[in-house]
Amino acid sequence: MSEKASIRVFIADDHAIVREGLKQILAEQGDIVVAGEAENGLDAIKLVGKARAHVMLLDISLPDRNGIEVLKQVKKERPELVVLMLSMHREDQYAIRSLKAGAAGYMTKQSAPRELVIAIRQVAQGQKYVSAALAQTLAAQIGADHEAPPHEALSDREYQTLTMIASGMTVSDIARELSLSVKTVSEYRARLLAKMKLRNSAELTHYAIRNQLVG
Repeated sequence: MSEKASIRVFIADDHAIVREGLKQILAEQGDIVVAGEAENGLDAIKLVGKARAHVMLLDISLPDRNGIEVLKQVKKERPELVVLMLSMHREDQYAIRSLKAGAAGYMTKQSAPRELVIAIRQVAQGQKYVSAALAQTLAAQIGADHEAPPHEALSDREYQTLTMIASGMTVSDIARELSLSVKTVSEYRARLLAKMKLRNSAELTHYAIRNQLVG
């Protein structure tokens, strides 16, 4: 894509205020236009193709499904689409998982507007975008001779359940937050405990804190 061509951006975020803020930031850029928006994962998957977007700004916490699940589905249907994850979660919680799933970059919502614009332009040119801090983390992992930690074997939903339990949420709280049944969340909890060889939520929380998976 030439630098003069307009970069068509699709925004997927469940908070209307966030979407309006992003649109305002991007409206000030001469080379970026907002081509569409969605407030949940299902609409994002359905509408991003119709918007003929080059870049998708995708929130990792959508009400109907995990953002990484949306990312995988979108990349399966439109492998050429560039996806930049935009999240309230710290980079060390979801960034590497997002990049492995096909994201071109990962930013926290605390990032400065100027950084967002730089990131969009960078990924639209076919490059990856990560912060300096995340780049250091990735560099440290290259060639490291160690076994992958147990939480890396979890599915995206299991990992999300882990971080929410470790943050003090009950199974019922998580079910309401993710629009899932209590039974389904309980199954996620049981599976992740089995995979990680942990006995209960207390051990899970201790593990998450020790591995800096929660703030």
